[in-house]
Amino acid sequence: MKAVCWTGTGKMEVQTVKDPEILNPHDAIIRITRTAICGSDLHLYDGYIPTMETGDIVGHEFMGIVEEVGSEVKNLQRGDRIVVPFTISCGNCFFCKKQLWSLCDNTNPNAHVAEKMYGYSGSALFGYSHIYGGYAGGQAQYARVPFADVGPLKIESDIPDEKVLFLSDIFPTGYQAAVQADIEPGDTVAVWGCGPVGLFTIASAYMLGASNVIAIDRFPERLALARDYCGATVIDYSQDDVSVIEALRDLTHGIGPDSCVDAVGMEAHGTDVVAAYDKVKQALMMETDRPYVLRQAIQAVRKGGTLSIPGVYGGAIDKVNFGAAFGKGINMKMGQTDMQKYLRPLLQRIEDGQLDPTFLISHRIGIEQAPEMYKVWRDKEQHVTKIVIDPWQDRIAA
Repeated sequence: MKAVCWTGTGKMEVQTVKDPEILNPHDAIIRITRTAICGSDLHLYDGYIPTMETGDIVGHEFMGIVEEVGSEVKNLQRGDRIVVPFTISCGNCFFCKKQLWSLCDNTNPNAHVAEKMYGYSGSALFGYSHIYGGYAGGQAQYARVPFADVGPLKIESDIPDEKVLFLSDIFPTGYQAAVQADIEPGDTVAVWGCGPVGLFTIASAYMLGASNVIAIDRFPERLALARDYCGATVIDYSQDDVSVIEALRDLTHGIGPDSCVDAVGMEAHGTDVVAAYDKVKQALMMETDRPYVLRQAIQAVRKGGTLSIPGVYGGAIDKVNFGAAFGKGINMKMGQTDMQKYLRPLLQRIEDGQLDPTFLISHRIGIEQAPEMYKVWRDKEQHVTKIVIDPWQDRIAA
């Protein structure tokens, strides 16, 4: 089969690799019908996530048709159409039983590696380095799905793939970010980053009762989606006369947003000397992450407010004003998405027409185009907002 493989920092290649096989009676093999490049895949591309190995198949947003199931998979059969959540969960451990699916104790065979870095290991992830299990990802024509009797969501209607594909990650991730923001009716929420997760966070915040969402980014196409499709008030932080913290203070009558959401994470950009400092330190591996947005969000959120962090962080950060977080008594919530908690409720919202997730798709490509589109995505060229891949087409004309 064809698959998109990591071959080094800044390098992705489409390679012909061996088809996956059933390795465990709880496995399923699926023929992938749609997959996508996620913003967090760029952390792999840019070399900031450790333990990647040459030839690793990437991708964690995918769906497809069941081709084969292991003997212990009783809820799926050949021909079923499923969306696969990016987290791999066993369903039986202490954390899964508490619906903390992303913290599963049993799915990461390399848990000892994660434990050295983080103290404990969370669940395994598809296509996201060996620290998270080394499982092959879904930017491919076929994939093995471990614990297939626990994770996947069966799609039983004829709703198009593109409307449900993002249930694999970014819609539930944005929704959980809004849930973790503890939004009450009438609240004002500030969201840094109008990439896919940020846009779904904005939409979800309104679903949960926010009266005003303020979106912060620098790319016109993203700000336009945030404003025109999602209904947000927008701030372009790249403008010379813009101070994000002062703008948020003005927009909230001096109080600050009730909740702030960092939907950017470890490769945050900025326009001042502090942002340059972060970039240099990260390049020299003197810190692993650039916490520019995290610093702003801590400063901006109102006293007693909530900071929600869906943006991926990988390790050590520098010069974060934790005293401000303590002094203002803010709440902080973060982490990978507990996918199974949200899949069915969000599918229902899509089927009811509350949201059409295809609004953010800018590029539809064949699998051979994926390596070049990683650079386009990373450099924000061609007005890119989301890239969807048909793994059975080599190239799709623009």
